[in-house]
Amino acid sequence: MKGTEQFKQTIKAYLDERAKTDELFAASYAKENKSLDGCIGYILSEVKKSGCNGFADEEIYGMAVHYYDEDNLKVEKVGKVDVVVNHVTELSEEEKQKAKEMAFEQYKKECIESMKKQPKPKAPKTEKVEVEQMSLF
Repeated sequence: MKGTEQFKQTIKAYLDERAKTDELFAASYAKENKSLDGCIGYILSEVKKSGCNGFADEEIYGMAVHYYDEDNLKVEKVGKVDVVVNHVTELSEEEKQKAKEMAFEQYKKECIESMKKQPKPKAPKTEKVEVEQMSLF
């Protein structure tokens, strides 16, 4: 029952920042009976219970804060799940150029492979027609 590492890091970064700016939450965040893995488990179990597939960031962060604020929460076990974290990654111009070149090379290879797999066109069969010449005599 583990979320992706990126999901964990995103939740941890939010909670760390919140603890720096909110003294009341900092006390809850420091509780010994609470852990990041427990928090992730709680979030995943709540998401599964809801039956929804998409959530706003604020909803997930709210669940994380609720986990640390409440002492009597039940964390149900959740099977294997896939977590998608929406992040925007900024690439440098050099990285963008390299990515374009790699994509072009991959596309080129795929085109060559598909051309190799296609059957070669056969020349159309021509029927031999004998032409008889008519005699004038």
